[in-house]
Amino acid sequence: MKFFGITLLLLIPLVVLSLGMDILLGFDLDNSIKHAFNPFLVKDPAELILFIILVVLLLFSFIYRKKKKKKKNKGKGQQ
Repeated sequence: MKFFGITLLLLIPLVVLSLGMDILLGFDLDNSIKHAFNPFLVKDPAELILFIILVVLLLFSFIYRKKKKKKKNKGKGQQ
């Protein structure tokens, strides 16, 4: 429950700040809400490519750690 409260305490001011900045930039409230809750609408192609690369690296890292952990557990079982 504490994590939920902290998450909301961080989320609400950040969303309000994002909406305020979009409105100051000249967007209407509807577009500001779309930008706040779907950040992929405002990304450049270079940012999307970088995001995809980082997600792929994260997946490879997760798979590598899982294999390494299995190998380590297998070696301990043989001793």
